Amino acid sequence: MRRMSLSRRTLLRGTGTAIALPLLDAMIPAMTASAATAAAPEKLKRLGYIYVPMGYSPQQWTPQGDTLDQLPSSLQPLEAVKDQLTVITNTDLKNAYPGSHATSNSTFLSAARAKRTESSDYRSGTTVDQIAARHIGQNSQLPSLELSMDLLSTVGQCDNGYACVYQNSLSWASPTQPLPSEAHPRLVFESLFGEGGTPEQMAQARRKRSSLLDLVTQEIQRIKKRVGASDRNKIDGYLDSIREVERRIQLAESNASDNPLPDLDRPVGVPASYAEHAKLMFDLQRLAFQGDITRVVSFQLAREASTRTYPEIGVPDPHHPISHHGHDPKKLEKLAKINQYHVSLFADFLKSLADTPEGNGTLLDHTLYMYGSGMGDSDAHDHTDLPILVAGGAAGGMKGGRHLAFNETTPLSNVHLTLLNQVGVPLETFADSTGTIDNLFDPVTLN
Repeated sequence: MRRMSLSRRTLLRGTGTAIALPLLDAMIPAMTASAATAAAPEKLKRLGYIYVPMGYSPQQWTPQGDTLDQLPSSLQPLEAVKDQLTVITNTDLKNAYPGSHATSNSTFLSAARAKRTESSDYRSGTTVDQIAARHIGQNSQLPSLELSMDLLSTVGQCDNGYACVYQNSLSWASPTQPLPSEAHPRLVFESLFGEGGTPEQMAQARRKRSSLLDLVTQEIQRIKKRVGASDRNKIDGYLDSIREVERRIQLAESNASDNPLPDLDRPVGVPASYAEHAKLMFDLQRLAFQGDITRVVSFQLAREASTRTYPEIGVPDPHHPISHHGHDPKKLEKLAKINQYHVSLFADFLKSLADTPEGNGTLLDHTLYMYGSGMGDSDAHDHTDLPILVAGGAAGGMKGGRHLAFNETTPLSNVHLTLLNQVGVPLETFADSTGTIDNLFDPVTLN
């Protein structure tokens, strides 16, 4: 009637490390209403933000009609998860004007006007991820996680009189405190699962251990004796995922070390392939959510004004020049290919969340992600009609399979406010918001 339960905060402890466990049946006391346990949807809310730079090609992005029965080419990779996807069009960022790459990035999560300066007296606004972290992240190991794909932060003046910090930092803890992001998978992994220290100390620790999980083997066996078969399978699956991420990081380190022509801008341990690097960063987000290590994530898939090329999809041209397309059909086609490529990486991540059971549903059910750009028409540096996707959140009543096109231009801050409210942040306004989006979620009745 009332079996022994484990705390949601149970950790596997070993020398110099502690690994959080995923949600197990043993963490939910028998004969207890789910609304009062760790499985309750309102206790499992997580919020993530994915940023892509330099706008989009609307013709290949915007669905026809108000359903997602037929996805346009740039969104086709999302076919398998479209029932948990809403495409939102006709939003804007008024405070990003005058149009620039710097303000596209800095305003995306803050909806605040960036101070025009090339010096250290920069100023923007507290971003929504950090507001969420203060409400839902304080009981987790890391209140928030800031990630990116670009390993080097640029300095000085980057765009039209704006300091580079506006393009380097997606998240701001306060109007004057930009947060650095981490792009090195090994450093992210060790912040989640291993000890800190200097790079030299961490390298020495890596040499002393063959695997993180080897340090907690006895603790794993002890915990598995206390739980049922279903929980043992969950633990094994979660730990297998951790070991696989370790293996891929170690392989990347080995490949980089053996490379006769090393990329001097790429620290050891970062996959040479953009797609492999991105997938690894997405997998780390999934593990962080699964172990309840963090509940808030921001991830910059590329920096504004990036000159990254994508020859693997037939686009050897730098992204930034392509984005200044001048309505050239060939450039627009290449821009659409880049849009589709970025979306495909996001789609794979969403599918991995949907394939990971948790409580009465999946990780995707209990997680909300917003994906998008602070720029619409990149050729005009326009911050109107932004490409925005909202995914997941079924446990909170998110309506999927829809294209939500506003009749009148609507502040993106309305979307931000709606998502904050949905994860339990009791704000009535945010930045230049004019209200919430009433029909993005259905009311949820808890039994």
